This record gives sequence, structure tokens and C-alpha cells, in this order.
Amino acid sequence: MKSVLVIASILVMSLTASQASAWSERELTNEALRGTLTLPDGEASVPAVLILAGSGPVDRDGNLPGVRNDSLKMLAHGLADQGIASLRVDKRGIGGSAVAGLREEDLRFDTYVTDAASWGELLGKQNRVARVVLAGHSEGALIATLAAQRTTVAGLVLIAGTGERIDATIDRQLMAAKVPDELQQASRRITEQLKQGKPVADVPAALMSIYRPSVQNYMMSWLTRDPVAELRKVRGPVLIIQGSTDFQVLVDDAKHLSEARPDAKLLIIDGMNHILKPAPADRAGNIATYKDPNLALSAPLVPAITSFVKGL
Repeated sequence: MKSVLVIASILVMSLTASQASAWSERELTNEALRGTLTLPDGEASVPAVLILAGSGPVDRDGNLPGVRNDSLKMLAHGLADQGIASLRVDKRGIGGSAVAGLREEDLRFDTYVTDAASWGELLGKQNRVARVVLAGHSEGALIATLAAQRTTVAGLVLIAGTGERIDATIDRQLMAAKVPDELQQASRRITEQLKQGKPVADVPAALMSIYRPSVQNYMMSWLTRDPVAELRKVRGPVLIIQGSTDFQVLVDDAKHLSEARPDAKLLIIDGMNHILKPAPADRAGNIATYKDPNLALSAPLVPAITSFVKGL
């Protein structure tokens, strides 16, 4: 099937109050990991979506410490209103999955991939779950892509996923944020060394949040992953979603991913930013939405995922 590019100024499908259905939530445990299972009311079998969060200390609801927007919680609830179950999870080391004794130095990218595949298998065993779709946001898109290679899923949804290696994304983001040239150069030097598997001792203080010594093993394991090459290995239906006012991940990223899978559905949502909310293109106004949990998701998002999941 030919890739479809849609500028979503209208909804893929309409949602009305009469379509909304009730749902319930409960905590789900996967050994030391925790997540929230959301199930529509009733006894019928339903499709289910495993929602994987992005990079950093983002919790199952899509929130960072001190930065609450509830984007992933809203996504789960929006899907439940349309009769789709979901499981949103705290990553290992975050929130309810804060494993005792876990050291940041011991985390690897594959840690999250293994956890995601395990969550997918557990979700598939839940009562009433008919099939499982993986949905990854930002870094979670690559994690979902790799997990889809390891476990049986009905489909894959990539939301605001990068279409290049993470060092290229970091380089672009630092440039867009107008970080001083010397720090941009230092970042390039550090990533080149990490790509060779060599730890870096002399990290500028301003870059410690990205390259602190305790996270360098994780970065080394992440830098080797090419999202486009990995997506080519995935079998089954794929939906790629990107917002036009996302300044962290770009429309070009989504287009690169779609080139890896020409049969994938590609949706560009006009005016949606990185946290899946309506936002202006200007950076200050865009960032202001990151701390507004009362701001609804961009209107076309849930209908697009609903249409994809129910069509599998």
C-alpha cells in the first residue's frame, strides 16, 4: 500500500458524545515493573495498545518531575472512550518501576526494549485482550520498533519518533536552542567518542544532563541504533504520526521513517507539538503547553490511532 500523507486539519473520523464508552483502570505488575491497564466496560474482547513513553524520567502518564501535561494518560483515556484497551507503563527506574538497587550505570537501551517486549506479551494474556498494538512516543518509538521485532504484535504506531540516529537529533536540537557553538562542538566530540565505545571524562558542566558519566553506557548503546534501518526489519502494519509544530522531532523525521516502510500510513497533524497538544510554532508559546494538564490532546490524534487499531 502506498504511503499516505495527510495534513490533518480535519478529523480522520468524528467523535461524538454518543460514541463514548465507560472504562475502568487497575494497576498491572510485571515483576518489579508497574503500569496502568485501562479497559472499556463490558465483556467483549477488545484490541489493546501498549503505550511507551519517551526519553528521560518521563512517567507512564507522559509527565516529567515538575512538568505535568498528562499527555499519555489522556491518550489512554481517549482510546478507552473508543472501546480500545491500553497499558501505559513506568520505565524501569521511573515512578512505580523504581527498582531497588538499580544503578543508572547499568541501564542499556536494550533494557527498555526487553521490558517493552515483556509488557507486550503480558498485555496479550489479559482477559478480553484480542490483539496487541505497540505505540511508542519519541524515544519510545524506537523502543517499540525494536520490541516489535521480538514479540508478536498486530501493528506498530510511531508517534513523534526520530528518523535519524540520536546524535544527529541532539546536534540539531542544540543548534535550534541556540546553544553556544563551543558546546555544540563539545557535544559532537563526545558523541563521536561514545560511538567508538569510549567513555568521556571531560564533559562540560552545561552538557552534564545529557552526557553525565552515569548515563554514558546507556548513550553508547543508544547511539548504535538507526531508527530507519530498524523499522525496515518490522513486519506488519505501521502508522507513523508527527505534529507540524513539534520542535524536538520534525516532520522530516516522519518522512524518513516512512521511506523505510513505503506501505506505512503517514499522518502529519497540523499544529500538534511534541507532547501531542495543539501548540503555536513559536518556541516560548510551544513550551508553555508542556505544563498545562488541562489542555486537551490535538483533536485528530485519537481518531487516527483508533481507525488504525480497529482496522487491523
